[in-house]
Amino acid sequence: MSGASVLYDVPGPKAKVRNRVYTVLGGLVVLALIGFVVMRLNATGQFEPERWDIFNNAGVRTNIRNGLLTTLEVFAVAAVLSLLLGILLAVGRLSDHKPVRWLATGFIELFRAVPLLITIYVIWVLLLTNRDALGLSGAQPQFWALVIGLTVYNGSVQAEVLRAGINSVPKGQSEAAYALGMSKTQVMTTVLIPQAVRAMLPTIISQLVVTLKDTSLGYIITFEELLYTARLMSTNILVNGEDTYVPFIIVTGSLYVAMCLALSALANWIERRGRRAKTGIGVAAAGEPVAATDALETAAPADVPGAAKD
Repeated sequence: MSGASVLYDVPGPKAKVRNRVYTVLGGLVVLALIGFVVMRLNATGQFEPERWDIFNNAGVRTNIRNGLLTTLEVFAVAAVLSLLLGILLAVGRLSDHKPVRWLATGFIELFRAVPLLITIYVIWVLLLTNRDALGLSGAQPQFWALVIGLTVYNGSVQAEVLRAGINSVPKGQSEAAYALGMSKTQVMTTVLIPQAVRAMLPTIISQLVVTLKDTSLGYIITFEELLYTARLMSTNILVNGEDTYVPFIIVTGSLYVAMCLALSALANWIERRGRRAKTGIGVAAAGEPVAATDALETAAPADVPGAAKD
C-alpha cells in the first residue's frame, strides 16, 4: 500500500506550486503578527531587564519548579488512569451484554458532553464536603478532584478512540482467532487491542497532550500547579509598581510548549519503533510450534480451517 492518504488526491505540479505559495504567504502573515506583538510589548516596556531579573530570584525559580513537578505528577497519574479507563469503557461498549454496553455508552456520552471545568469543580465540592468520610483529611482534595476529572473526561475520549481502532481491525483477524479456539477475552487482549493501539497511537498521544494542557484547569480549585503558581507570583511580584504578567505568561507558556513537544517527540519515536518491529510468522525450528498470536498477524481467514471467508 502506498503512503498516500485515501482522504485526498495526491497534488499535481500546479497544486504543489500553489501549496508552496500559500505556505510562504501564511508564514509571512504569522511572522508579521509575531513581529507586531513583540513591537507592542517592547513599546510598553515589557522587555526591560528589571522585569526579567525576577527569574534570578531563587524563590521564584523554586516555585516554578514545584509547580512544574506538580503538573507532571497530575498528568502522569491522570494519563495512566485515563488509558486504563478508556480500555475498560471501550471493551464495555463492545460487549455482547446489553446492560454493560448501555452503562459504558451512558458513561462515555455523559462525561464527553459535560464541560471538563464543571466536572472538576463538582468533584472538588463533593470531595471537600465528604473529606472525612472518604479518608482525605490529610490529603489535598484539589489533587484528586483534578485527577479524577481529567481521568473520566479523557478516559471517555480515549475509549472512543480505542473503539474506532478495534473496529478498524479486519474481521478476518478475529474470525481466525475464534477458529483457533480463543475466547473473546483472549481475542480482545491479544489480537484486537494491540493492533488498535498501534493504529490509533497518534490520536492517543494527541489526547494525552490535551490531558497535559488541561492540568492548567486546576487553577479554578486553587490547586498549585504551574499556571496557578505563575498567576499567583505575577500578582504578588511588582516591578516599578506594575505587575509582571507578561514575563510569567511567556515563561509558563514556553514550559507548556516544551512539555507538549517532548510528548509528541516521544510519540513519534514510539511510532517509528512500531513500524520497524518485525511482524509475521517466523520460521520455527523442528519440533517448536509457532505462536498462535504471531500467526494471526499475517494469516488470512482462508488459511485457517473453518474460518469464514470474506
